[in-house]
Amino acid sequence: MIVKNSLLTIMAGAMLAGCAGKKTETSREANESKAIPVKVMTLETRNIARSLDYTASLEADEQLYYAPASPGRIQKIHVEIGDRVRKGQLLVEMDKTQLAQAEVQFQNLEIEYRRAQQLNESKSISRQAYDAAVTQYEVAQTNLAFLRENTRLLAPFDGVITGKFFEDGEMYSGTPAGGAPKASILSIEKINPLKAYVNMTEQYYPMLQEGTRVELKTNLYPGRVYPGKVSIVYPTIDKNSRTFTVEVTIPNDDRSLRPGMFGTINFFVGASGAIIVPALAVLKLQGSNIRYLFLNDNGKARRVEVTLGKRFDDQVEIISDEIKPGDQLVTVGQARLVDGAALDIQR
Repeated sequence: MIVKNSLLTIMAGAMLAGCAGKKTETSREANESKAIPVKVMTLETRNIARSLDYTASLEADEQLYYAPASPGRIQKIHVEIGDRVRKGQLLVEMDKTQLAQAEVQFQNLEIEYRRAQQLNESKSISRQAYDAAVTQYEVAQTNLAFLRENTRLLAPFDGVITGKFFEDGEMYSGTPAGGAPKASILSIEKINPLKAYVNMTEQYYPMLQEGTRVELKTNLYPGRVYPGKVSIVYPTIDKNSRTFTVEVTIPNDDRSLRPGMFGTINFFVGASGAIIVPALAVLKLQGSNIRYLFLNDNGKARRVEVTLGKRFDDQVEIISDEIKPGDQLVTVGQARLVDGAALDIQR
């Protein structure tokens, strides 16, 4: 009797265990099949302007350390640091003693030259004497022009006086003085336009050419954009750094920019198709720089790793060989998903 009761107890336990196993298995299947509510959007290609961002310092379009060709006493400096000057404006007058002597000598030689011309026309002067008179006249003329140019120093271009290294009455010695890096009385810079030099990696060489549009932005004037263009693309690539140099010209009509300022230059290299998605749809793997998102793959979540491209406010370009126009991107509920999860697409 005792054995019979034991057998009944064992059979009942086995039946209960079997029922419990079936219940657990059924519960697991129910949980696995429970779809997660999400919202999706259909991906499409949009044309976007492609740009390359580089930082650079601005430089004067032209810079000149200005001085006469030979030493001499400075008679008068007509400008101060910060003065704006126009091309042809008188900047410095040097001692005129040599110039006055040269003018007198030239006047005398000019008279002799005119007389020699008349005698030559009447065949009353030897060829040797005539050639000597012409040579002396031309040498005196050249010397006079040289002294005039180096006695009255005129502005070679529109610009700003950025350095003054001597005072009236001082002797210009032909060597650097007053903190000047070169032998000069004044330094002048042309600040409209300004220019910048950018070293770019060789992969962008085919994309850039003279006239390519650029924009300059600087922290000094937040929100302001200065348009410009590429003025020179240097024809060689550095074999060590694998970079090439680009010169950019930035108009500066209001003179708000100055040489030495730092900014970001955007190079516009054309337009191309791209897939743009809400930035919140892209997830980041914790502890890494891996970015991924989820697509709707016939009602199942498919996890796809992506690379981020250009950002547009709250949207971002995504780059992946596994994504194409027409795919459905999960935009709401993606944080709860795992690869292969069932989706309940909400409208």
